Amino acid sequence: MLNFENEVPIIIGENINTTRRIRADSKNIVHKDSKVFWRYPGLDGADGFLDVTSQYPEEEKKVKSARIGHIGQGVRDQDMKFLTWAIQAQVNSGAHIIDLCVDELSVYPEERHEFMRWMVKTAQNICPNVSYAVDSSDPNTLRAGLEVYDMSLSRPAINSVSLEVGRDVVIDIGKEAGALIFANGSGDSGMPQDEHERLANMTKLMAMMDEKGVPMRDRFLDPLVFPVGAGPLYGLHFINAVKLLRTKYPEVHIFGGLSNVSFGLPRRKLLNDAFIRLCMEAGCDALMIDPLMNPLNEIQEPPVNQEEYQRAADVMTAVDEYGLAYLKYVRAQQAG
Repeated sequence: MLNFENEVPIIIGENINTTRRIRADSKNIVHKDSKVFWRYPGLDGADGFLDVTSQYPEEEKKVKSARIGHIGQGVRDQDMKFLTWAIQAQVNSGAHIIDLCVDELSVYPEERHEFMRWMVKTAQNICPNVSYAVDSSDPNTLRAGLEVYDMSLSRPAINSVSLEVGRDVVIDIGKEAGALIFANGSGDSGMPQDEHERLANMTKLMAMMDEKGVPMRDRFLDPLVFPVGAGPLYGLHFINAVKLLRTKYPEVHIFGGLSNVSFGLPRRKLLNDAFIRLCMEAGCDALMIDPLMNPLNEIQEPPVNQEEYQRAADVMTAVDEYGLAYLKYVRAQQAG
């Protein structure tokens, strides 16, 4: 069983979330015998193929803009080869905790609960030597996942408590199960606008966890990452919030969904690598990432190309506001 006191940084694999999508025009989309498959690199060295025919657009003109929910497809179809790859590949790349979210599969609570029960049992059977985070906007779906969680194999995590109405119960659910508790920085009236609102929200959540007696090292604080493509200061807001939280709460774990920062921008791996490094320097000791795209061993080494790293870091810290210089550089590289 993992001891999270000694695992720094803690890697939280984000890839078993049914909101995740691939492009319908991806080079890994394969057409065969009137069916459409997504090709992935199997654990045995041979390609695996996930049947995504039901989601592939019938009209050619819609292919370029369409997105396919491959994780949701694998869960619906109970495709064990695909799900084994999707979980084990993250563990092989260093993940200590795997986040499990099935919310998008159904609007009906009982169906969501059953999907979560099945996913927890299946994940623990596939890879029993890591922890899993049950992740849902519905507290009863969280309960359903924890009800079937085999505590003899690992400690669960619960994702997440916030100041949003009705989410305070997540602390009680997690505490009762002996789970690690993820807490995110959303407020009771919306998303935080800057680092100061993030700190204020997290301070209230810390007080709530104090009241419930949650051990300090069982708390994972997520100040929330928003895409810099939607706001040039969003990366800096998160980094500054991490610094403030680390100073105020030196013993807690601090993390975030760091891949969110690069949505909609080219060369996401480069941007993510830079942002992850900056967040670790600021005080993140846990990282919610795609460890296949951004392996920790690469991030812990000095950047191979210092110029590229600096250009990406400037986008993350709003030195290159709106990423204009970065986009110009990327276009020139692609054209050259």
